[in-house]
Amino acid sequence: MNINKFNSEGYYDPTPYAAITNITKGLKAEKNSVFKPLVYICSPYSGDIEENVKKARDFCRFVLEMNCIPLAPHLLFPQFMNDDIPQEQELAMFMNMVLLGKCNELWVFGDIISNGMAQEIEKAKKRKQLIRYFNEKLQEVGSL
Repeated sequence: MNINKFNSEGYYDPTPYAAITNITKGLKAEKNSVFKPLVYICSPYSGDIEENVKKARDFCRFVLEMNCIPLAPHLLFPQFMNDDIPQEQELAMFMNMVLLGKCNELWVFGDIISNGMAQEIEKAKKRKQLIRYFNEKLQEVGSL
């Protein structure tokens, strides 16, 4: 769009020029700052930890490709906490619930619901957060 600093009669008129320029800049900035929901990744960790971590990474990538921001605490906390120590496991679950409260949605992945996942799902239901369910092939199978 060509914006002129002069009005239709040829006089210098900076006010409309500045207003239209600011609107145009605002539209460009708004286009770049599109809202992306923060999505809590709910998937198994215990059991086959190596395989479950690989799947959780894949789930995070899927959420990212769905134009959302993935949050998977079970990929973060085991880096510095020991799940075999009951006090640390309890603290990790507490921190999971805090982080879940910051998220817009909870996405549940897989066919198996662990005890920890069940707690997260129940907390999200109480908070009336959107819950979406996906199978291992990343196909949506339901939502609440």
